[in-house]
Amino acid sequence: MDRWEGIDAFVAVAESGRFANAAALLGVSNSHVSRLIARLEERLQTRLFYRSTRQVRLTETGHTFLAHCRRLQDGFDDALHAVQDLEGTPKGMLRMTCALTYGERFVVPLVNDFIARHPQLRVEIELTNRTLDIVQEGFDLAVRLGRLSDSRLVATRLAPRVMYLCAAPDYLARRGLPTLEDLAQHDCLVGTSDTWVFQANGSVRTLRVSGRWRCNSGQAVLDAALRGFGLCQLPDYYVREPLGDGRLQALLPDLQPPDTAVWAVFPAQRHRSPKVRLLVEHLRHGLSMRLEYQERDAALRSPA
Repeated sequence: MDRWEGIDAFVAVAESGRFANAAALLGVSNSHVSRLIARLEERLQTRLFYRSTRQVRLTETGHTFLAHCRRLQDGFDDALHAVQDLEGTPKGMLRMTCALTYGERFVVPLVNDFIARHPQLRVEIELTNRTLDIVQEGFDLAVRLGRLSDSRLVATRLAPRVMYLCAAPDYLARRGLPTLEDLAQHDCLVGTSDTWVFQANGSVRTLRVSGRWRCNSGQAVLDAALRGFGLCQLPDYYVREPLGDGRLQALLPDLQPPDTAVWAVFPAQRHRSPKVRLLVEHLRHGLSMRLEYQERDAALRSPA
């Protein structure tokens, strides 16, 4: 038996929690994964998993073995990346994910430019507004918006991101200009989060908002705001044009929340890979050339 046989299967089952998930990640059959785990347990003369019809759980020995196997995998990945860096050519499969609207408008066109330059690279992109566990689900890269919380990931800033509170003029004509204190009395259009962030007196304030309309699509929130249904808080790339042509009015500009950002995040062991490193550089440069970001930079440089 090869000393490495079963290691990848064991880690995949341990991290995904099911033999079927591990088989899908590895691109093999369930029975093949089961055979690999059985052989590994036989070789080690110990049980690594508690199995039931509903779940697979690590034994105490399995937990200990998993920690060592992850270090082995990381070391092997480092060795591969060191060799790949010498060649420096993006190749193989790169799996990435991004939020739906931002991905369609900003990220995917840049990725398409990148793979056109690198014919040995294959890309699989999942656009979703769910925050995926990219470590567990085997993604090389995610483009994320806002503030980050996953400390397991390496992050690099790609572009700024500014949030605007705004509403259509006809809504404001009916309901009046809001203050921070009376937001609770206004119709708030709720997107993926029911908390809105503001900056007042040098500190960040988070307010829980509510209304009779909610949707997890920023584009849908924008459409509702344009129709005068209520207030919205949306990122700059949604509202730049309607703010510019007067279909929306920016509100409480002195309380605008501090800039968040657009981030590239990736598992620590993958950041040296040429395909990830060079794509991140390409995305950062490509976003900086977008009209939306150039206009913002010009506005920031102009005198008040």
